[in-house]
Amino acid sequence: MRISLSSAFWALSWTSAVQAACSSNLLVDNFANYANHLNSLGQYTSDDGTTTNLKADVANKKITFTGGISSYFYTTFACEKATTDGYNAITFPLKGPANAKFTIELQTSTTCSAAYTSKTTQLSGVTGSTQTFTVPFSAFSGANINAIQGIVFESFTTTGAWEIGQIQLVCASGTGSSSSTGISSSISTLSVNTAILSPSSEYSTVSSSTSSASSTSIASSTSKPLTTASTSSAVAGQCTPLLVDDFASQSRLTFLFYNAMLLPSSDDGTMKAVADKPDTATSVIVSGNHLTLTPANTNSYWYTMLGCTKATNIYGGIGMTIKAPAGTTFNIELQTSATCDSSNPKLNDLTSTQLGWTFDGTEKYYTIPFSKFTGIDTDHILTLLFSGLSKAITLGPIAFYCGTTGIAYPVPSTVAVIEPSATVPATVGPSAFVIDTFASADSNNLGFYHGGDDTTHFTRTAGKLTINTQGNSDLSWYTQLSGGCTDFTPNDKGYLHIAYTGSNSFTIALQQHNPTCNPDINPYPFTWDSVEASRYSDSGKTNIYVPLSHFNIDRTKTIGFAFKGFFTNTATVITKVEIVTTVPSGTLVPSKLATAPLIFACTRPNSFAFAIDDGSPEFAQRVVASVAAANIKVTFFTVGAALLDPSTNLTNVYKGMLAAGHQVALHSFTHPPMEGLSSLAAIDWELQQDIDAVQKTLGVTSTYFRPPFGTEGARIRQRLAALIPGSKFVEWSVDVQDWLWATSTTPEKQLTNFQADVNKGGNLVVMHYLYDSTVSYLPQFIDIARKTGKQLMRVDQCLEDPNAPPL
Repeated sequence: MRISLSSAFWALSWTSAVQAACSSNLLVDNFANYANHLNSLGQYTSDDGTTTNLKADVANKKITFTGGISSYFYTTFACEKATTDGYNAITFPLKGPANAKFTIELQTSTTCSAAYTSKTTQLSGVTGSTQTFTVPFSAFSGANINAIQGIVFESFTTTGAWEIGQIQLVCASGTGSSSSTGISSSISTLSVNTAILSPSSEYSTVSSSTSSASSTSIASSTSKPLTTASTSSAVAGQCTPLLVDDFASQSRLTFLFYNAMLLPSSDDGTMKAVADKPDTATSVIVSGNHLTLTPANTNSYWYTMLGCTKATNIYGGIGMTIKAPAGTTFNIELQTSATCDSSNPKLNDLTSTQLGWTFDGTEKYYTIPFSKFTGIDTDHILTLLFSGLSKAITLGPIAFYCGTTGIAYPVPSTVAVIEPSATVPATVGPSAFVIDTFASADSNNLGFYHGGDDTTHFTRTAGKLTINTQGNSDLSWYTQLSGGCTDFTPNDKGYLHIAYTGSNSFTIALQQHNPTCNPDINPYPFTWDSVEASRYSDSGKTNIYVPLSHFNIDRTKTIGFAFKGFFTNTATVITKVEIVTTVPSGTLVPSKLATAPLIFACTRPNSFAFAIDDGSPEFAQRVVASVAAANIKVTFFTVGAALLDPSTNLTNVYKGMLAAGHQVALHSFTHPPMEGLSSLAAIDWELQQDIDAVQKTLGVTSTYFRPPFGTEGARIRQRLAALIPGSKFVEWSVDVQDWLWATSTTPEKQLTNFQADVNKGGNLVVMHYLYDSTVSYLPQFIDIARKTGKQLMRVDQCLEDPNAPPL
């Protein structure tokens, strides 16, 4: 079977590390895929709009444009190890104005994960006719040729028509080298002066192309064979298993479409659809480092890309644990390509029966020995694919195993997060009163509003409220204490009491009104504080007692309580919500855990901040240009996993943004609804991986965090506060609603929403550079904000952070 991957998320490359010494030139770009801003290696290429009349002449394998001294055109690599691979020069045909000069910039780094530096050489002798230039890497003094990140053509001294033909790296031991022409010896080290971009899409999905026939294709690109650093020499005793996927994250697999190698993995929507899952509508379910696949029919398939792995004399096969009912059968396919081009791979197919696999409903270890496949090219293994599943199966971690026999890759150990168990003395409040016994459809016992975000998940009958959000942590039920602001401080020594049965896996919040107690002014509510229901529950799991003093808000402006952040499929049944003076004898009252402050608005007088979440780097340069033209600074919230994927080049995007004076902050590692994660350890993994990715790639740290989807709860705020002292949990009070309107027939409603929220006093924006219409409207958004008379600035500046740069 061949699979179609017309647009994998983050425009993933299927390449990563080392190949054997070359025998021919490496084609970098023949411009056949320039329409998608991808070179022949599947990496990003662009001019960032610095040229005019740019066109890809696919038939003649060249790119044409009008360029000048400030123009540039670049092509990128997933860290080309040219020394190891045997390449010693760049060669390309070029045509430009007679007697003109141009510069080649080689971007390299000390290691594949480090920031790049630039070396340049100026080329002269342009004749006005097509000629071939071959530039030896030795011309770039001080460059690390074993970690090439990009090549830039720039500084065209004569404005006019230019053409660049297909770009290749010259193989020192191969054929096809060209003689050099007019290479200047003037080499200099430059600071980063271009914002290299790469296509990505925070909310895009892998397109589905299910075929009733068994022939679809993986429309990918050329990549180089992958080995691990520890096994590239294939020395006996040095091999270690190569992990393909440990299924550590649902959102990594079914939102970002990554495996653990940060390569594409998906079912392309062919598996059975399911309802009521907050983070995915597919039955591709990740849990406990295992993956469950439930086929819709025998045409369902699932694949994981392997980066053109070189396995010869290193790995004997691929192994994993499988749990499947007796009688289950399916097909196993390994795709290979001598050129690492997955658009037309060789298909190597066996059935589970041919491999000798049988199942009995228990989890066992199974191997896919390469020796079972006649004539398989083990130097260039591209993809593992399962198809024709007769029944649902559950996979454990998948890994290449060393030698001829394998053992199960160990499930990563998870250390449970232990919260503090300290207690505080009981207090006695002044009065007791009932808030809600759910007798009325629309109001509580105090005569004020109660109700939920989604009536399908909340069922109220006389004397009982049943809540089952199916794990959707973004849904809430509210019961108000007044119709506006109420001073709740006289009850500070009292307790909130909730009588319940069922699950206590949820958050309890006390909401605060805005400073003027005006519901027509944004934000409303102004903020709230949250606690974990389970920490305050009695051992019988029937009563919850929370000291009112544990809600760290301005309790003179209280609105009411919210029950939210539900993260299980087990129902919660609440029969009474009340204020009591004290707790029953013997009840242990836990200490208050710190929560990161929940922020919806700027605090600096007369300030306004644009806080922009990850989007598609093809639009990033337009965003940067718009904010530069407006002479403002903004804040970008970034997802960590994509920073570690070289094919996205997001690292270079955000380095450019940092260099321009913008703020870059945290937005999780794989973009899940974090309060909905099953454990504190899973929340910590998301946060710590994001922290590490930003530090590793950008060399910065941040105390600012925006939650994916805006989902909030006690656990994520507590863990954020524990892992990042002084952290801020940043939401918004101005929402363009790009996710709703940007690709609709009325994208202008983004302007309408922005204006409406600004009119209500909102001053902290959420938007994404994900859609063309949204990015096109950015200058108008800025203009609307400016007309308020407020000063536009970064989030840390608008929150009066003493560590923020001065205005």
